[in-house]
Amino acid sequence: MHDHHAIADAVARLRGGGLVAYPTEGVWGLGCDPFDQAAVLRLLALKQRPVDKGLILVAADAAQLDGLVHWQALPQARRDAVHASWPGPNTWIVPATARVPAWISGGRDRVAVRVSAHPLVAALCTAFGGALVSTSANVSTDPAPQSRAALDPRIVAGVDAIAPGETSGLSQPTTIRDAFDGRVLR
Repeated sequence: MHDHHAIADAVARLRGGGLVAYPTEGVWGLGCDPFDQAAVLRLLALKQRPVDKGLILVAADAAQLDGLVHWQALPQARRDAVHASWPGPNTWIVPATARVPAWISGGRDRVAVRVSAHPLVAALCTAFGGALVSTSANVSTDPAPQSRAALDPRIVAGVDAIAPGETSGLSQPTTIRDAFDGRVLR
């Protein structure tokens, strides 16, 4: 069970352009509103990550990705494979629609997406009403933190809220695969 007050506070901060640290399947993540360019650029600056690398969008269900993923550009069998892997620790590189901002896609015609099985991530996305940015809560050259205690003080100081909870215990960040051929990219 998660703390509804903590979720409501995190969502209020997200809607106000804030950054939130939260546990995911394997590591602690950083999130913000993907359509708020200032928030995304602040997140990238905190991570010291270049905008052209792109960011993952995480959702509570596949419907939250409608309008962002160009599902028809994928063959039916590949669409089915992606949907069958969710909810779960499976991130897919999929064709993006024009609605996906360049600061999320890294300027490419693809976007990384996941429907999370983590109850807190799903609750955050549901309460927010859409997909959120999900990237590891670390400075880019450092290892991704697997616990709240492992969060870098620079990250803690740079976020507006830290959601309570634990990771799902996966030993590394989620697998990233290409939706067109299933190839593992991470």
